[in-house]
Amino acid sequence: MTGEDIRQVAVIGAGTIGASWTAAFLSRGLKVRVYDPSPGAADLVRRTIAAAWPVLQRLGATADANPDNWSFHTDPVEAVQGAQFVQENAPERYEVKLQLLPRIAAVLGAEVVIASSSSGLLASRLSAGCAHPERILIGHPFNPPHLVPLVEVVGPHCTRAAIETAMGFYRAIGKYPIEIRKEVPGHLANRLQAALWREAVHLVAEGVASVADVDAAISEGPGLRWALMGPHTTFHMAGGEGGMDAFMHHLMPAVTSWWADLGNPVMTPELQAQLVAGVQEATGGKPIPEMAKRRDAFLTALIELRQKTG
Repeated sequence: MTGEDIRQVAVIGAGTIGASWTAAFLSRGLKVRVYDPSPGAADLVRRTIAAAWPVLQRLGATADANPDNWSFHTDPVEAVQGAQFVQENAPERYEVKLQLLPRIAAVLGAEVVIASSSSGLLASRLSAGCAHPERILIGHPFNPPHLVPLVEVVGPHCTRAAIETAMGFYRAIGKYPIEIRKEVPGHLANRLQAALWREAVHLVAEGVASVADVDAAISEGPGLRWALMGPHTTFHMAGGEGGMDAFMHHLMPAVTSWWADLGNPVMTPELQAQLVAGVQEATGGKPIPEMAKRRDAFLTALIELRQKTG
């Protein structure tokens, strides 16, 4: 079975990420079996689907999409019965996942890929003690998964068949999977985010700018370009008609001098308090749900624009 043939998915762990994944899968006409041990988890999934459904329809839900085509289970082994693909979203701790994954792997055929949404754990370690560890990989989304296209696929210990199944499946449901060829903590995108935030924290700590102005330096500047192209292509265009070659010759000396001056801040209690206060001031103390609603509306409009412009 190829990734494009998958029609039944199990979502193991239905917090914020798992509930969002469930909505995304349903919007592509899949049947979803959901597991979570937490009281109220089923209600969270139901609310998430209801909130996301109008947006998912705008963005291109399939004709056979059905927001009610899911079932809830309190036993993970029961939840994966008949699953052709598993998306695991348990808490980000090895001790939790290493108890859960072997249980579900033991009852699934060797061809069924188990993808963990882990944002930084190593797939080779997560697969320890599991039946057919060569099919257990990372399928890390970005929040919220029902909107953001990127999925990082990590599994250098896996078979090519498992990697290709995961990549094909994510493409088939409208995601943009990228393959991470070597395991590193934090995978790829989170490491890039962490590198940028480290310097953002350093600049605040050194009194170079306020939290609000550091954030604006991204959202009102390069962040707008980053919705279209990444850092390498951005600097390729910065070289003008000569592209990256011209950039290397004319601007690289300046960039390397900035690299040498980048900071490595120590996250003291005082600095943490400064950042918390700075974010409160920058956001005007708006509630997180209100901010998330605005974020998702913007993401929806941006994704629609990208669909139109190609």
